[in-house]
Amino acid sequence: MHRRHLVSRSLVLAAGLAFGSAAWAQTTINVAAFADFAGPYANVMNDMQGARLAVVDWWNKEVGDKLNVRIAVKTYDTRYDVAQTASLWPGIKAELKPAIVLGLGGPDAAALQQRLPEDKIPMLFGTAAYGFGWKNGQWALNVRPTYPHEAAGFLEWFRTARLEGKRPVKVAIITSEATPAYADMAKGLQAYAKANPDKATFVESIWTEVQPADLTLQVRRLANAGTDVIVIQTNTAQAVATKRALQALGKNIPIMLSLHNGVLGSSKALGNPNGFAGDYEVGAIADASEDDTAARNFYATLQSKYGLKSAWNSMTVLGLGQAIVAVRAIEAAVKAKGAAGVTGETVYAALMGSKFTGAELMGVLPGVDFSPENPFPTGTAKVNIATMKDGKVGRVAADAAVPAIPKW
Repeated sequence: MHRRHLVSRSLVLAAGLAFGSAAWAQTTINVAAFADFAGPYANVMNDMQGARLAVVDWWNKEVGDKLNVRIAVKTYDTRYDVAQTASLWPGIKAELKPAIVLGLGGPDAAALQQRLPEDKIPMLFGTAAYGFGWKNGQWALNVRPTYPHEAAGFLEWFRTARLEGKRPVKVAIITSEATPAYADMAKGLQAYAKANPDKATFVESIWTEVQPADLTLQVRRLANAGTDVIVIQTNTAQAVATKRALQALGKNIPIMLSLHNGVLGSSKALGNPNGFAGDYEVGAIADASEDDTAARNFYATLQSKYGLKSAWNSMTVLGLGQAIVAVRAIEAAVKAKGAAGVTGETVYAALMGSKFTGAELMGVLPGVDFSPENPFPTGTAKVNIATMKDGKVGRVAADAAVPAIPKW
């Protein structure tokens, strides 16, 4: 029987046939994965990709075998390039008929965001979301809220824990107008501060190059204004330039980083393994700290039983988070429609209709809930906050609340 979104199937004869038992059909559900082995993320892609594949292997053994279902992943190198993603997509769609796509980042969203609702294939990102993706009816979904949501969760924690709630946090952001994603981070943070003057005072946006040579003058301005926290969710180059400026000025203003430019990676780029001591990395997903957490235990299981070679770092965590939501969504679609009924459309319905708990997501995420109005988690989102001490990353706050922010 032909269907427009028919999922590819492979029939496997049970060993029991030799004894006269009936054959059983194992359904193979195809997943497309976008990767970058030749572009800006080539040096960290193996960690993220290894995590994705290990989660799928784990699910196939622990869950899929019981459902007579197997998930097969085919990976395409898009080089983190909009044109490459766009050119590959028609062939991927025709060849694979994927039930879901594991996206990598902004170029994939730019290339396919408008196409996916028509193609009826959802795409998941392990990264935080952007304000310009905050539209109704999106099929490109982030397993974390926006970067400004994550920053706001940190600022509310910082105000209580470090300022004892006595006054608003004076916050500045260092970013760039070179990409819409970077500019969006500043817009969202400003929207939060404007809506919550009792909690945050926005000092200034420092607009600079993606890879700035020197930020001493700009950082001096922030220090003179009494800035409490500098937010940098862009890249390690901006984090390193800011840290060097603070060192040159003899100032100690804590920096809040995101996971992809976290304290370990930024310290390595600085040339000092403890260079970002006392700074923070924040994300609405498990942190790659040394703490004994459910996510760390899941990672250890994947290492010992499913051949995971990826190091315990933030890129690995992003791969784990993205993949665990994808397999749980497929699992929910199988249970709702049967294995033969799994299509991109039914997986999307499962994503929209399910509220995945932290336990179901193996502690990698605090929970995930989507709606047609919010293509990222809202009610279940919480941030983990980690810091560096003696060259090691340790958690200082778990499951800090993420506040509501008006659309910007």
